[in-house]
Amino acid sequence: MLWRLPAPVRSLFASNFRSLSRSAAGPTRHADPLRILFCGSDEFSIASLRALHDASRHVPGLIEEIHVAHRPAKPTGRGLKVLREVPIAKTASSLSLPIHTFDTFTGWKPPFSYNLVIAVSFGLLVPPRILGLAKYGGLNVHPSFLPDLRGSAPVEHAILKRRSHTGVSVQTLDPHRFDEGVVLAQTASPGIQIRKDESAEGLEARLADVGAEMLVDVLKEGSFVPPLESRGWYSGPTDYAPKITKRDRFVDFKAMTMAQILAVQRALGDTWCILPNGDRLVMHQVVEQSNTVDTDGDVQSGLWHEKNGGELLFRSACGRVGAIVSSTYAGGKAGKGNAKVGKLLREQGKAQKLFG
Repeated sequence: MLWRLPAPVRSLFASNFRSLSRSAAGPTRHADPLRILFCGSDEFSIASLRALHDASRHVPGLIEEIHVAHRPAKPTGRGLKVLREVPIAKTASSLSLPIHTFDTFTGWKPPFSYNLVIAVSFGLLVPPRILGLAKYGGLNVHPSFLPDLRGSAPVEHAILKRRSHTGVSVQTLDPHRFDEGVVLAQTASPGIQIRKDESAEGLEARLADVGAEMLVDVLKEGSFVPPLESRGWYSGPTDYAPKITKRDRFVDFKAMTMAQILAVQRALGDTWCILPNGDRLVMHQVVEQSNTVDTDGDVQSGLWHEKNGGELLFRSACGRVGAIVSSTYAGGKAGKGNAKVGKLLREQGKAQKLFG
């Protein structure tokens, strides 16, 4: 795969490939030097911001200035006493870029003249009033094959739905709806393979680099200059990728297969289940057991404490057995949940089922 090649070889290959692509697509369209209002938040958007800043320094005449807009710090932790800064704020400051902080576009008046809006993982719809001030409208980098996985959590849902491949799309910003713009660039078929044990964090980091490079290519080629040409090729099955909720992390051993359980962990991190007494057990890490486990034949699916090794095990709906490596019992010490559940099970009798 391209990303496995040494960096110099990868760069040369990509450069030659883009040159051929531009020749096939026609001449590069020219635009005025870009004055960009960049709206972002997280690590995914930071990759695009860094790529734009680098292009402003090394591609003559492409980018004149970049201003960064982000949402304010949010209260977090117990009692909501700790303010969590938006990650992009530190990056924008380190790059000495002008920063604008607000939580709504209502009443906000842009303090500078821009001709392009770029919103990446921003979380707010850029309204017509703001887009209308930009000669070239707006662009967005989205980590999926649009129109598949429209929504705020495409990376997580790609793993949850056990997609084999995914990709990145650069689209125009629609003034009224998220992810409804014209796709100006899209990862070539079959896309980027999702690795077997890859987490959402790892996949997102890979897609962020791809998207950042693709965004700069769109600017260099002038694909955002009218008349716009759709270059989206994906026509397969489509699903929506809504915001992740606490319910999405719930594991039902009796109803979910091992593949589903492991996919939830890879996509969302901590999972949870409900014990018979109504308490919640947060599971920080679960793994599939490769060895044979003696359950005395009385556990069809559910959670139990293995009598020999002292492990907290579960059998999924498909019959495969896994182990809970680390957990936290509701109201207990972090990471000490296995000992608590084991004690409860021992009080009820070894190898006694908790579910079903």
